[in-house]
Amino acid sequence: MRQLKILLVLTAILPYRIAAAQVSEANDFKKKQHNTSTYDPIQVKTKEIIEPLIAIRRDFHMYPELSGQEKRTSAKIAKYLSDLGLEVHTNIGGYGVLGILNGANNNGRRIAWRADIDAIPITESNSLSFKSKVDGAAHLCGHDVHTSIALGIATVLADQKENLTGTVYFIFQPSEENLKGAQAMIDDGLLDLVKPGEIYALHVTPFPAGTIAVKSEEMFASLKKLEIAIKTTGDNQKLIEYTKNQIKNLQNIDPGSKFWNPMNMGDPEIGIAGPKSIYKNYTILNGDIDVIEQGDRILITAFLSLSDRDQQNSVIPYLERQFANPSYAQEFISAELLAVTPTLLNDETLTKQVTEGLLTKYGPERIIPLTGIVSDGRSDDFALFQEKIPGVYFFLGGSNYEHGIISEPHSPGFAVDETCLETGVQVFSTMIMDRLKRID
Repeated sequence: MRQLKILLVLTAILPYRIAAAQVSEANDFKKKQHNTSTYDPIQVKTKEIIEPLIAIRRDFHMYPELSGQEKRTSAKIAKYLSDLGLEVHTNIGGYGVLGILNGANNNGRRIAWRADIDAIPITESNSLSFKSKVDGAAHLCGHDVHTSIALGIATVLADQKENLTGTVYFIFQPSEENLKGAQAMIDDGLLDLVKPGEIYALHVTPFPAGTIAVKSEEMFASLKKLEIAIKTTGDNQKLIEYTKNQIKNLQNIDPGSKFWNPMNMGDPEIGIAGPKSIYKNYTILNGDIDVIEQGDRILITAFLSLSDRDQQNSVIPYLERQFANPSYAQEFISAELLAVTPTLLNDETLTKQVTEGLLTKYGPERIIPLTGIVSDGRSDDFALFQEKIPGVYFFLGGSNYEHGIISEPHSPGFAVDETCLETGVQVFSTMIMDRLKRID
């Protein structure tokens, strides 16, 4: 997950203040699961491998590798998958790895799971016994957790190979932090080699460990660059001020709104998981408006965060209407809304199906349907896979508030409650098994 550094963009998802009762329910559920479904083979296998999986996660954590440098990580992933008996392909789009698990009957669905494997350029300052041994690199975004969960899912499903109908592809993607790895893997022929019908991924977030959050369509606001070109006139300043005012008018959140306090994204009532979420149907201006004179024309630019496609689609028509004003119509040249980063778009039908299935199995204590859209300028190039394949991206809770563990990506104090590995492996192994069995 890349956190953008654009002027006044919100800098982080602060700990989501899920209601204390909900956190308690999630903890109660985790305790109960130890006493139920004892003979569920997925749960049994998950518990069997969890300690070795935590050891693998800690190894990745101690030896992080930055985008484009994931040689050691890639080699360990490839060996692990090979030892499981999967068909393994390496060096796809750099240090990308693909593991193919064919079921006993591989004529069924083809499902892909993507995990990002790179670290971020930051020095880890915590006191973990397994803290990073690499200066200037650390897994303070949770990709070591993502990678380990994907290996755990592969282990559990390989153990169930005789019961699998279909094929599961495990895509280990390099260079997510610089948003280059997905495209590099696609350009290097990944989707010629495999043709999944659906694809999934997750990211650790500050929700409580044991919980998973998801919604259809946008998970993060789309960051766009607005460029307006106007002709120079005898009164450039008046035209520039008019244009700036139209850009400012695009923002539809009141300056006094609780929206602007990032802590409120986790509010149990108005936050992104709240029944009265204020984090939807918004367009906000990120930073200053820049003016560049280019000979006989002036280029005026700004960055906007837009919650959804309706908001995006309204920008240019609004501006065109404003410049239809006879006083300025002759000076208007063009207005464009340009992508800065790819936008995650969870497939509506697929999200509905998997969410219903997860809620049935695990209940609302663990599966949190989001009602709002994160507004802090993050992105993930998993979105590029979603442009090719129907896909769903999940938020995996990794925090333990009682023990001061807050899994806030890219923050110096980032940490995870490692029980989230067990949650990720068990829940998503079960989900994939159910998807393979599904008959539409």
